Amino acid sequence: MRKPFVAGNWKMNTTAASAECLAEALVQKIGHQEKVEVAVCPPFPYLFRVGAKLAGSRIALGAQNCHPDNRGAFTGEVSPMMLVDAGCKWVIVGHSERRHLLGEKDDFIHRKLVGALLANLHVILCVGETLDQRRSNQTEIVVETQLAGSLESISSDQLARVVIAYEPVWAIGTGQNATPDQAEKVHQFIRGWLDGQFGETCATTTRIVYGGSVNSGNAAGLLQQPNVDGALVGGASLNADEFAAIVNIAASVK
Repeated sequence: MRKPFVAGNWKMNTTAASAECLAEALVQKIGHQEKVEVAVCPPFPYLFRVGAKLAGSRIALGAQNCHPDNRGAFTGEVSPMMLVDAGCKWVIVGHSERRHLLGEKDDFIHRKLVGALLANLHVILCVGETLDQRRSNQTEIVVETQLAGSLESISSDQLARVVIAYEPVWAIGTGQNATPDQAEKVHQFIRGWLDGQFGETCATTTRIVYGGSVNSGNAAGLLQQPNVDGALVGGASLNADEFAAIVNIAASVK
């Protein structure tokens, strides 16, 4: 049985004060939730502040990105070991906004994933297609290419610390999302690909979550799908009531 996983990606939002308030509210509402593994990923400047508010709760701290290397002359970058030092358990790599807005390629995402795993972080690996790619029936080709490039040379033991997030680019921040059936079909494809590359055990145990305008109104339909193991939540994670509702829905339907 795969334990549901719900992560909140706060993106480039909040101030120090509002980040602390949001973390406090989440601890009060879902800080002791045992049926769902929960993480929040605030902006880099607020990791220590949010981490302090999460201390003693079951909500894990995550980061939104990292550099592959632990140290060096990389101005403006943040290393995996810095994230560990800040109290992070999780890090997001390969988010579509970094792929498409900042030009990150699969080989660089692969290096970041390896660096994060070597630092003993858990990784949320994002994959997904654009609207043009979906309309051209290229969804599976795109997702397979991203998976193969990002997970190259990863061992089965390392894969155990990876959650795959399917996030169709056309559904991120647009207010529209994949239907439960659309999401399930891609999640099923990803699980089948994992079976072929890593074997049945890894395919069965790896969690695959959906990301793309998830909210309390559509979460139940998505999370009821057999291969959807949780959610990577964007805008809705900035509202404590809304995010808590998604977590509680995951607890009730899984």
